[in-house]
Amino acid sequence: MQTLHQTPLYSQIVLTQSERPVTVTPGQSLTIDCKVSYSVTSYYSAWIRHPAGKALEWIGFIYSDGSTDYSDKLKSKFSISRDTGTNTITLQGQNLQTEDTAVYYCARDTVTLTNEHGLQKPRADTQGLLTE
Repeated sequence: MQTLHQTPLYSQIVLTQSERPVTVTPGQSLTIDCKVSYSVTSYYSAWIRHPAGKALEWIGFIYSDGSTDYSDKLKSKFSISRDTGTNTITLQGQNLQTEDTAVYYCARDTVTLTNEHGLQKPRADTQGLLTE
């Protein structure tokens, strides 16, 4: 019988956004920065928004190579960029309207890239157990 115990490694990943609420007049633009504690060249980062009383909406990703992918619904309104020197992910919105009122979140994927292969990190609150 072979037993493999996988103990997760606990580390703190920090994503810091401005705590101040931002008010934008309809038709104006908005920039939100998210300073992260990980290398933006090693992980995918995303922006998501949560309009009050509605479901979360995915805005888009910026991949580890700097390329981007957006929600079809929102791609003409938002752009995502990054600064690899400061590990900052930036969301820029243009021509915002009242329907864009929401709480905006930056997020990090749990997959890291090593030699062009994705590696899924275990959730911090779970342990794997394999018994043969």
